[in-house]
Amino acid sequence: MKRFLSLMLALLMLVSLTACGGQGGEKKTEVVVFAAASMTETLTEIGKAYEAAHGDVELVFTFDSSGTLKTQIEEGAPCDLFISAAPRQMNALEELDMVNRDSRVDLLENKVALCVAEGNPAGVNSYDDLAAALQAGAVLLAVGDADVPVGQYTQKIFAYYGIDEAAVASHLTYGSNVKAVTTAVVEATADCGVIYATDAFSASLTPVDTATAEMCGQVIYPAAVLSGAEHPEAAQAFLDYLKGAEASAVFESVGFTPLSLRAMNP
Repeated sequence: MKRFLSLMLALLMLVSLTACGGQGGEKKTEVVVFAAASMTETLTEIGKAYEAAHGDVELVFTFDSSGTLKTQIEEGAPCDLFISAAPRQMNALEELDMVNRDSRVDLLENKVALCVAEGNPAGVNSYDDLAAALQAGAVLLAVGDADVPVGQYTQKIFAYYGIDEAAVASHLTYGSNVKAVTTAVVEATADCGVIYATDAFSASLTPVDTATAEMCGQVIYPAAVLSGAEHPEAAQAFLDYLKGAEASAVFESVGFTPLSLRAMNP
């Protein structure tokens, strides 16, 4: 009987300690980050380092085309921090007063790269070659949809060369985001594709050419805390970290140009 009572007492103590531990343990602050698909690898890496240094924060990432993410935010999806692959999507949210204007920053710059499938089946070695091949109907090009930033930069390149997208539509294959376009090149379902330099790096592709600012403008990635953020202070803290030297080193390693660090150290 004494042994039974001792076991019961020990069990009650264990339950009590477990309950106390559960009450004393602090719940982590979840920071929801919506970011352009082209940032998947870098932000995932940076996020792990940030969480390791900030044990009270959990970063929840959603990666997709900036247009898709913008629409989800407009429709009420919970989001604390938004990083777009182009100003257009951020501008649209700002016009709706959904962005904390004081937090907005041009975080990064990327490049629009032309990459070819293995063996370069269409013999495309530059944007000049691509323009000629498209007009001759001698290439299948992978591009982003019209609501995707990389697709919008591609449209500017078409305009630069005087290419009518509708006239060459049979020689284009579309992707819902830059990762889909990159996959088309890697798997050789297209002869070549217009993607970002950072996605080329992540996919071990070597660009045959990169577009100049004259061809498609600068590829700027703005970031901002949303006005409806559940955890605005924690989101701002993570954004500040993204602007710092440690995160910038990761961004630079894959081909991004950190603009905020450059602004602090002109």
